[in-house]
Amino acid sequence: MSMASSLRKLVSCVILDLDGTLLNTDGIVSEVLKLYLVKYGKQWDGREAHKTVGKSPLEASAVIVEDYGLPISINEFVSETTPLFIDQSLFNRGAFETTCVLTTIVIADGTISKLFRVQTGWKESFSVIIGGDEVTAGKPSPEIFLEAAKRLNIDPPKCLVIEDSIPGVTAGKAAGMEVVAVPSLPKQSHLYTSADEVINSLLDLRPEKWGLPPFEDWVEGTLPIEPWYIGGPVIKGFGRGSKVLGIPTANLSTEGYSTVLLEQPSGVYFGWAALSTRGIYKMVMSIGWNPYFNNPEKTIEPWLLHDFDDDFYGEDLHLAIVGYIRPEANFPSLESLIEKIYEDRRIAETALELPLYSKCREDPYLKSSLNGDNSHL
Repeated sequence: MSMASSLRKLVSCVILDLDGTLLNTDGIVSEVLKLYLVKYGKQWDGREAHKTVGKSPLEASAVIVEDYGLPISINEFVSETTPLFIDQSLFNRGAFETTCVLTTIVIADGTISKLFRVQTGWKESFSVIIGGDEVTAGKPSPEIFLEAAKRLNIDPPKCLVIEDSIPGVTAGKAAGMEVVAVPSLPKQSHLYTSADEVINSLLDLRPEKWGLPPFEDWVEGTLPIEPWYIGGPVIKGFGRGSKVLGIPTANLSTEGYSTVLLEQPSGVYFGWAALSTRGIYKMVMSIGWNPYFNNPEKTIEPWLLHDFDDDFYGEDLHLAIVGYIRPEANFPSLESLIEKIYEDRRIAETALELPLYSKCREDPYLKSSLNGDNSHL
């Protein structure tokens, strides 16, 4: 399909929500509040998290102070929690403004090909930064988006908003802007009907659809990512890999990896797998809820691209994940799901021959997990 036929609408700038969209800060917020509430004999269980979405810093603070019955004022709460968030090496604009509420980051210079992978120097990548404490009303009010357009001197219809929350999507549309939704909660994409597009994660954003420069880091249908690692004994899964799909996956326990699972978007990835007594193999894997089977929890299901003569339950398996292929998707039939999985295999096998990815086979994390001599090395 040509770019012209897939073009949605020409825009001149991008407005990003920070929390839950540009950065996954939920884990940090939870850790800080767990520690903080102990001081008052309370336990943070996340039940109020949804009530703070889209609210200003003071509004979000008021929710927690009231619902947990804290014997302090809202301003005291903000004053006491701010240093805790700063200690977590977040940004220096204030606690809730950059964590559990919403700081809006605006980019209008057209160089968004770097935005979503930036690790340092983030301020230099943005033209305008607006905090929730700089407007009078939180989302779903459109005020913060309209203020962003005003500061940029760009008409609202020429702005593209990227949001993870329903109040944020509502605010963007109320401002007369185009909106791409990146749902922050699993299995909730059907609730974002007012968005102009719904994507699984920022890895799936295609700027060219909006007349913006495309990302240039996709290679042979894959996106190189900063390698991340996970390992443990192989466990029995749902029993459908070999029996239903004819694809023997080597399931890993998610115990101890809750933070990793929270940080990684669901989707299909690939990389290298080291079996402690056998060697290192190519691997393609899924992370998520597997929409076709509707898993009750987020899982990790790697497929080692090698024909083994026997099972290896209980053996230590270490994974180095180096690239991304596509988002999770549902399929109309089991046959179409299997066909797509084999396509993923072909993409992964080809990509792992490229120097960009093949060098990761020598990763010390993989090498150190091997026991003795391995014929497959």
